Amino acid sequence: MRYFVAVAEELHFGRAAARLHMSQPPLSRAIKQLEADTGALLLARSPTGVTLTAVGTVLLDEARALLEHADRVRARVSEAAGAAAITVGILGDGTDPGVARLAAAYRRTHPGIDIRVRDTDLTDPTCGLRAGLVDVALTRAPFDETALTVRTLRSDPVGVVLRADDPLARHDRLRLAELGHRRWFQFPQGTDPLWQSYWNGGTPREGPVVRAVQECLHAVLWNGTVGLAPLGHDLPAELAVVPLIDMAPSRVVAVWNKGDTNPLIRSFIKTATVAYRH
Repeated sequence: MRYFVAVAEELHFGRAAARLHMSQPPLSRAIKQLEADTGALLLARSPTGVTLTAVGTVLLDEARALLEHADRVRARVSEAAGAAAITVGILGDGTDPGVARLAAAYRRTHPGIDIRVRDTDLTDPTCGLRAGLVDVALTRAPFDETALTVRTLRSDPVGVVLRADDPLARHDRLRLAELGHRRWFQFPQGTDPLWQSYWNGGTPREGPVVRAVQECLHAVLWNGTVGLAPLGHDLPAELAVVPLIDMAPSRVVAVWNKGDTNPLIRSFIKTATVAYRH
């Protein structure tokens, strides 16, 4: 199910394999076996990627719910067993070099700790923290910080993502007002309003609903939608990003529940603060 969710969110076997830290052939075999088990085609393959079938769309919702439940079960069993473990939620793009430095540093200083990672989509900026699915989250602000402690690790300038052949892509920089007539991507109903407002440039917008980073990029590629993204991330050649000069930077933050005295979280935050300075 984790393999299927990764492919369904990335809509590309190569990117999903990289996200899962595995090679593509066993991933393809696992998905084919899952389709054989369910007796239905879940993904429509093409040279450029994959799309979800109607059955695949239903299974994706069920798989996400199933994996969340499995994470809760694992956390409760570990707690009952007294195992030393920490669960880290990571929003969207786990390829940030700060994440790699933090992972290496934390493994060195805590070799006996079971570190679990929960990859989350863009609809919950707290990565399951409020639901008790993770102990600490590496994410981006802003969002409702009620009952949470937030530590800023880095601030990134933001740009607008466009098709490479879009006339606006020829500009060296843009202002939000120059994008007012364009369609933007949206997050599903119920998404944190502070988060939604930030990524919509502070103005209500209209456009396709997305949940994952790759869905945002496909909305731009296929529909000519515009969206915002931190600068410095690699994009396909068909897309371009133009810096926005009147957009507040995107803050990378570590978040945990206020009052949580778990020493593993305290050391995680200390290590993260150093790792993201480089």
